[in-house]
Amino acid sequence: YPGSPVSGGAFPALGAYKIDNLLVDGYDVVVNKPKTQSYRAPGQPQSAHAVETVIDELAEKLGVDPMELRLKNAVQEGDMSPTGLPHSRFGCVEVEEAMKAHPHYNAPLQGPNQGRGVAVGYRMHGGGNGSSATINVNDNGTISLVTGSADLSGSRVSLAMQAAEALGIDTGDVTPSVTDTDSIGFTSGSFGSRITFDTGRATLKAAALVVEQMKERAALLWEVQPEDVEFGDGVFGCNLNAGDRLTFKEMAREMAHTGGAITCSASDVQGGVGPQLAGNIVDVEVDPDTGKVEILRYTTFMDVGQVVHRNNVEGQMQGGVLQGAGWALNEEYYYTEEGAMANSSLLDYRMPTALDLPMIDTVIIEIPNPRHPFGIRGVGESPIIPPLAAITNAIYDATGVRLTKLPMSPSSIIKALGDKNPQ
Repeated sequence: YPGSPVSGGAFPALGAYKIDNLLVDGYDVVVNKPKTQSYRAPGQPQSAHAVETVIDELAEKLGVDPMELRLKNAVQEGDMSPTGLPHSRFGCVEVEEAMKAHPHYNAPLQGPNQGRGVAVGYRMHGGGNGSSATINVNDNGTISLVTGSADLSGSRVSLAMQAAEALGIDTGDVTPSVTDTDSIGFTSGSFGSRITFDTGRATLKAAALVVEQMKERAALLWEVQPEDVEFGDGVFGCNLNAGDRLTFKEMAREMAHTGGAITCSASDVQGGVGPQLAGNIVDVEVDPDTGKVEILRYTTFMDVGQVVHRNNVEGQMQGGVLQGAGWALNEEYYYTEEGAMANSSLLDYRMPTALDLPMIDTVIIEIPNPRHPFGIRGVGESPIIPPLAAITNAIYDATGVRLTKLPMSPSSIIKALGDKNPQ
């Protein structure tokens, strides 16, 4: 059905586990309520909620540590993915090992009615249909970087940092901008955690073309062949004469005398960012009289490939947890008997705020992505996948009640406790 996330939720649901024989059926249930549409990792938090709570139930029945069970069955490079293709290198084992060894996981709980939950979330980033980038070199050694990717979360900075790294200049010497679709080569939409990866690859291709043109200009100045010019760390040098050296900025000042302005454009289609794993550890306290859940401590883990902008990465990880906590505990549509939505404004629709969670600790694992020259993975969507299951498992640990319907509001918890302990 148009807009349904059923396929996005079905195929990656068991992606973190090594299962030799796997068949996943996804069912799309259509109801007379407002339509669904893509939202951060569409469909995957819900399917992970089902899988990860069952994994905890299995661990309890087997009498084994929940993280030990996950590690024992974790996929590695070469194992079959749910698509039937072998997994490329990603940090499934490394994330789970970091979770199991973390002080949060091994610290004792501090009081009654408290519980701890864990969960992991697997995502296969599909990427888009390609991106384009243009680099204009200015005669003062700065550059302008033009792309067509709408900046949803600071991607202009991460793209500028990649260009600066490739050209050996400071990030402050790069002016990134986003232009309209008539002014740049084809660029797919800003979705699928693809911009830093896909548009980053196009940016690096454009930067490589800039370097090649500058090598040709340097060869003219030194009266050698372009293949006799090398480039590294922002410096051009001549293999035949160690004294011939020009920095990127110095070379830019020579453009007018060696052929004019340098403008390079490139496009790239890679076919997908690849797999990724995120994990959560959460401590909660449940008030048995009111059903209110207080989140006491939260640690989120993720294999990000290679960090580009650390603050942005941490912000994405923390933001995913915050949104996931809202889905787990508060966010819900209410309808009148006539079928009209009763809480259609932000005044009535309960979303979490900074007051609802403690500081969210982040643990970044860097397993380079073989699909990107710098090892980058997308970080936008995976953080929202584990929270629903992790919080559910924590509430079970605190109360002994296994809730299967979201959100786990105070009223639903009180009802479940009453069903468990009828008066």
